[in-house]
Amino acid sequence: MSDHDHRHPKRTGGNRLPGDPYPETLVERMIRVDHAGEYGAARIYAGQLAVLGRRPVGDTIRHMAEQEQRHLDAFNELVADRRVRPTLLTPVWHAAGFALGAATAAMGERAAMACTVAVEDVIQDHYADQSAQLGDDEAELRDLIDEFRAEEIEHKETGLAHEAEQAPGYRLMSEFIKAGTRTAIWLSTRV
Repeated sequence: MSDHDHRHPKRTGGNRLPGDPYPETLVERMIRVDHAGEYGAARIYAGQLAVLGRRPVGDTIRHMAEQEQRHLDAFNELVADRRVRPTLLTPVWHAAGFALGAATAAMGERAAMACTVAVEDVIQDHYADQSAQLGDDEAELRDLIDEFRAEEIEHKETGLAHEAEQAPGYRLMSEFIKAGTRTAIWLSTRV
C-alpha cells in the first residue's frame, strides 16, 4: 500500500456512479443474497445426503454441508444484527435446493460432485466480486466473505477430485446449474 492509500482508505461504494445503489443498499443486498445462497447450498447438501449419506462419499458431502451450515449461521446473524430482510424466495430455494441435490445425487456420485463444482464455480466469482466492492469500512464483512470463498473453492476442488468432470452429460449439466445459480443470485439480490 502506498502512503496515499493509508490517508484515503477504500470505502464501500467509493466508486459509486449515478444510478448505482447507495453503500448501505449494496451491503444489504450482499447480505440478503449471501444468506439465500448459503441457505440454498445447505439444502443442496441435505438433498445429496438424503440419497448418498450412507455411501463412503457421504462423509465428504457431510463435511462440506457442515461448512455451509457454518456460513449460513454467520449470515443468519448478520441478517438479524443488521436488520436485513431475507429474500422472499426462501421457500423456493428450500424446495429447489433440496430437489437439485437429491436429483444430482440420484444420478450418481459424480453427478452430485458435478453439481458442487458448477455451483461453487459461480459462487467463488460472486464472492470475489463482492469482496472487491467492499471497502475498509466493511473489513469484517469482507474478511468473512474471503474466508467463505476459500472454503467454496475447496468444495469445488473436492468435487473435481471426486471425478465430477466424468459425470454423464457433465458440460450440459454444469452449464444448466451455473445458469440457475446466476439466476438465483440475481433474483435473491432484488426480491
